[in-house]
Amino acid sequence: MRWERGTEFADAILHNAFEQTDFSTPDRALFMEVFYGVIRFRRTLDFLIEKLRDEALDSRTLQALRMGLYQLLRTRIPPHAAVNETVNAAGRSRSLVNAVLRRYLREEKQLLETLDRAPVGVRLSHPEVLVTRWTHQFGETDTAALCEWNNHPADILVRVNELKVTAGELMSAGGGEPIKNHPLMLKMEKLPISWIVRGLCYVQDPSTLMACELLAPQPGERVLDACAAPGGKTSYLAQLMNNEGRIVACDISADRLARMRKNLERLGVVNVEARMADWLQTPPRESEKYDRILLDAPCSNTGVIRRRVDVRWRLKGDDFARMPKVQMGLIKNLAGQLKPGGALVYSTCSIEPEENGEVVRRVEREAPELKFRKSRQTLPFRDNVDGAFAALFTRN
Repeated sequence: MRWERGTEFADAILHNAFEQTDFSTPDRALFMEVFYGVIRFRRTLDFLIEKLRDEALDSRTLQALRMGLYQLLRTRIPPHAAVNETVNAAGRSRSLVNAVLRRYLREEKQLLETLDRAPVGVRLSHPEVLVTRWTHQFGETDTAALCEWNNHPADILVRVNELKVTAGELMSAGGGEPIKNHPLMLKMEKLPISWIVRGLCYVQDPSTLMACELLAPQPGERVLDACAAPGGKTSYLAQLMNNEGRIVACDISADRLARMRKNLERLGVVNVEARMADWLQTPPRESEKYDRILLDAPCSNTGVIRRRVDVRWRLKGDDFARMPKVQMGLIKNLAGQLKPGGALVYSTCSIEPEENGEVVRRVEREAPELKFRKSRQTLPFRDNVDGAFAALFTRN
């Protein structure tokens, strides 16, 4: 119900809920599964509820029905347990919730057949604004595959922190399966908490390495990470530089900077200076320019919907026109901070052309001091990693 008000992100609500409870590990896992699952499959669940109950429902009753149906539809919880526990949590609407869930169990086969015939946005629980634009870009088959990808929780993937350990040493110590074409990435069945505490690895998707590798920073150089927190890409830049040279890592949030400093300290990164900066404002005039700049720009996040479960419901059609204006403002301000011959990588975790290829074309028109060199893109349904884009420019 708090999430439905639209003032808080799902991750923050979950974090606060865990801080206020003393759940066991299995209960935390179930809490997370049901909370995120209801948000992911909201449109599908509401489609089924409308088939079962065509009258208006108050918010609490609606949420209880979503929770109960999600457990029946997507988990291995025994039906009697899912129904009983949901009814117990439903308050004054217990009788109604009990009747609707038991009707679902009686009519489950017919309801699922109806769901199978529903449009992809209903069947796979995505808003029409995304389904329509993706179908235009990728076609119906790849759009359905993308929606399926978004509905599955991400695997536990970690980057080996070579400032402290090698991939071979980690695999010998605790297992982990290497990821094809990503020698520094391991897929974990269970991640030892000691690995995180000791800074032996960092949890991130292989797609996040692409921008850093395209930037290719060298030991001894001066590098700017313009939108750095929480520090996943920053720490990989430091790893590529062997902790030599200097990285200035910026963010507009003091809280996010504090979190980044802790992450970098744990990972053994020593060549980073963390600064608060808003690169949409007039940039500072520094006498010393940067050899390389990474701009991991704010974006629509459509490439990482499986990780950011409420993004799909927050996006509006005008976001895809609004975000490129922000992204171009950042690029133009950062271009002046780059040495002649220096490299700038613009990256997003978006799969939308307005934020990727079209931004590259705008740079060529509006920032002629930057020369486009090459770009890379990952698409979940093609590459089995999160969606991301990165473009390399050099300063004339």
